[in-house]
Amino acid sequence: MRALVTGGAGFIGSNLVDALLERGDGVTVLDDVSTGRRENLSQAFERGAELVQLDIRDAGAVADLCSRAQPEVVFHLAAQIDVRKSTADPAFDARVNVEGTINVLEGARRSGARRLVNTSTGGAIYGEGRTIPAPEDHPVAPEAPYGQSKFCAEGYCELFGRMHGISTVSLRYGNVYGPRQDPLGEAGVIAIFCGKLLEGGKPLIFGDGLQTRDYVFVSDIVSANLLAAESGVTGAINIGRGEEVTVVDLVEVLDGLSEDGFSAEHAPPRPGEVRHIALDASRAREELGWSSQVALSEGLERTLASLR
Repeated sequence: MRALVTGGAGFIGSNLVDALLERGDGVTVLDDVSTGRRENLSQAFERGAELVQLDIRDAGAVADLCSRAQPEVVFHLAAQIDVRKSTADPAFDARVNVEGTINVLEGARRSGARRLVNTSTGGAIYGEGRTIPAPEDHPVAPEAPYGQSKFCAEGYCELFGRMHGISTVSLRYGNVYGPRQDPLGEAGVIAIFCGKLLEGGKPLIFGDGLQTRDYVFVSDIVSANLLAAESGVTGAINIGRGEEVTVVDLVEVLDGLSEDGFSAEHAPPRPGEVRHIALDASRAREELGWSSQVALSEGLERTLASLR
């Protein structure tokens, strides 16, 4: 299979690129390398992957690349993912996440791609969980422009399906963690804590630490993408474990993995932070055949091992 991975030099994207190459697929990576890293693709280059450095806001460049690469499947992971940056500059966030997605959809359509797998977000779209775990029909109530732009991008994916017949699916991730993650944005808390543990520091908890998230190991996210690429399922699909994990829980598990102990310091709570969320992945199990395989303790141990 010929695959185009936007954002393929990033944390999740590079792990997906490795999995595609491992099974013998041809891979072209589109990334502006603003947050992604070339070194994430060092093994991929040895296996024949190509990196094209460009910005998804450049419609002409995206169209030209799609025309040249002729991908059968496009995995769209390139995005502006920093919640705080989206709040400070919502127009920039929309240009990347909405306009950029439109450019990728148009490139995929023109080049004849059979499928586009779009990366989206669960918690940031649903906002505060009214039903936990939250199903896909949970009320949409983003608390930051990032969630709003990702929801809008989902709508364009479905629109292109209706208008042009291109098959699309949007995977709404929980909080993804694992090897190669940068401590960027809220989802980077595990990367930050693991770094603190290894340097002998103390993790900083905002508020009481009882806020909950649904943490999913990156290999489970990769498997969801591969299954979605071969499926005909459309619309939004949650990809999560359905388990609420507190920040205090994270510290306790890491403390058990530390030789010298790992205790937290507290700071005032951050305004506007979602208090509780977890994702109902029933649709993913029933329609994709996907379920999470990596428990939190194993995932944290593997993440720490990758940093040592």
